[in-house]
Amino acid sequence: MISMTKALEEVLQGLKKVEGVHSTTLVSRSGVHIAGDVPSGVHSETFVAMSAIIIGAAETASIELKTSLNYLKLEMKDSILVLISAGNKALLVTKISNNVNFEKVLSGINDTVNKIKETL
Repeated sequence: MISMTKALEEVLQGLKKVEGVHSTTLVSRSGVHIAGDVPSGVHSETFVAMSAIIIGAAETASIELKTSLNYLKLEMKDSILVLISAGNKALLVTKISNNVNFEKVLSGINDTVNKIKETL
């Protein structure tokens, strides 16, 4: 039987095949690395902890506005980070090129989130 971590790694590898995806990281709601890779050159523990804090803050703001969060898109000078809930236990952080078809990548991210929810 395949382990949950191995199954999650395989799901994330599928997303990395989408053009423009550089890294995919599955993070627990408490800010612990679950699976995948962090962007190169970053401190892993800081990156995953801050990702959990960022999405937690955005979800709290959404609740105050009496709505729900779809995803966060952080546009940087040379790339984009997409943070999205992957259920009650996790969130998915995906680093992509800033010159890709965003809707195509977002579709791949949403498909991946559905697979993660099935696995967790």
